[in-house]
Amino acid sequence: MNGSWIQSRADEARLALMLLTRLPMGRLDPAPTLSAAAWAYPLAGAVVGAIAGLVYLLAQGLGLQPLPAVVLAVAAGVVATGGMHEDGLADLADGFGGGGDRARKLEIMRDSRVGSYGVIALCLALLLRVVLLAEVLPGHAPLFFLLGLGALSRAPLPVLMRLLPAARPDGLGRSASLQIGAGQAGAAVLVGLVLALLFLPGFFCPVFAAAAATALTGLLARRQIGGFTGDVLGAAQIAAELAALLALAAA
Repeated sequence: MNGSWIQSRADEARLALMLLTRLPMGRLDPAPTLSAAAWAYPLAGAVVGAIAGLVYLLAQGLGLQPLPAVVLAVAAGVVATGGMHEDGLADLADGFGGGGDRARKLEIMRDSRVGSYGVIALCLALLLRVVLLAEVLPGHAPLFFLLGLGALSRAPLPVLMRLLPAARPDGLGRSASLQIGAGQAGAAVLVGLVLALLFLPGFFCPVFAAAAATALTGLLARRQIGGFTGDVLGAAQIAAELAALLALAAA
């Protein structure tokens, strides 16, 4: 393992953070390809989870109860990502709920305005995330729990990009999906599974639930619009996270 190999993987991890977060990562010159960074999506999720966990610990240190501490932690995670996954969920709900045919659904999803379906989906998802975290987080190490959850919920995204066609002939999803190989998708899954095994209780229940939720999101997207977009990936991340939390809460 030479220095250039390590530098290449570090650059890919930085690019994944640039794509999935709003954290300052400096400049990459030359930059890796978008597809090369796909394996590091779980690492970007782990960083977001760690930020949320640190905020939770800080809130607890200030004497806050679990519920307000969870609200602050969730808010920190949303700020760290720029709300990109939440935006994807809202756009997907608006498109799938309000569009008549495939073209209309894609047109609605591209519209920056949020409709009633999007608002409802977003509110329910945030409420469910807060309630479930307030239930399952006490009793666990919050920093490591949220780190593992962030990694697990992003690990299946390159698999969707590998297995599904891009729904649009243009855009970021199309250019990235054309080059994502089985090795990159498999490496993302492996990284996510390792971090989930290390930091999440139960392992099999949250992993199975996250995989099932991602698969259902992908099947729905294939039926509704013929493939994936960035919005579909954002919605899939939230679906995987909520499904994992539901499995942990029910265990």
